[in-house]
Amino acid sequence: MGKIFCLMGKSASGKDTIYKKLLEREDLHLRRVIPYTTRPIRSGEAEGDDYFFRTLEEAAQMEREGRIIEIRDYHTIHGLWRYFTADDGQICLEKHSYLMIGTLEAYGKIRDYFGAGSVVPVYVWVDDGVRLSRALARERSQENPKYAEMCRRFLADEEDFSPEKLRAAGIEIGFENRSAEQVLQEISAYIKRKEPEYGGIS
Repeated sequence: MGKIFCLMGKSASGKDTIYKKLLEREDLHLRRVIPYTTRPIRSGEAEGDDYFFRTLEEAAQMEREGRIIEIRDYHTIHGLWRYFTADDGQICLEKHSYLMIGTLEAYGKIRDYFGAGSVVPVYVWVDDGVRLSRALARERSQENPKYAEMCRRFLADEEDFSPEKLRAAGIEIGFENRSAEQVLQEISAYIKRKEPEYGGIS
């Protein structure tokens, strides 16, 4: 039986880069799960690449049909945007293991859906000062920096990934992202220990 590895972390913790690098590692045998969103498709994006794009009504229909594993709502200046994971045939634990990226709340719902034995949390963290510096540098590089939104996300993550919530979710260990190579090696070794049939340590 395969497992679902759920990669999580606060904004600017480097999880997006880690996610891409882990998927590139052939020795981990991980498949990606493409999420869904109702937000408009952006320039350079393609259907079925980073997301499956659906309308709000299509998302509501999937929800009525019981096909949604977890869903998150974001009220933006452009209206309601929904992000969700669907039971659409992408996940077959009898044959494969998967890597997903998401929030602590999403992890809990995915764990409840597939069972605690099938879902493994991978929590990445960095020092808050480093994280804030990274977020600021990233925002400065944008054509239209949104510093207020950056600050809102920073403070929201402090609440969303509080020690109390991490403990409540059963997350007892984390991986400090001091350097890209170091954290990739540590997480890869952890995944292999959880997946001994792929050459890890039992």
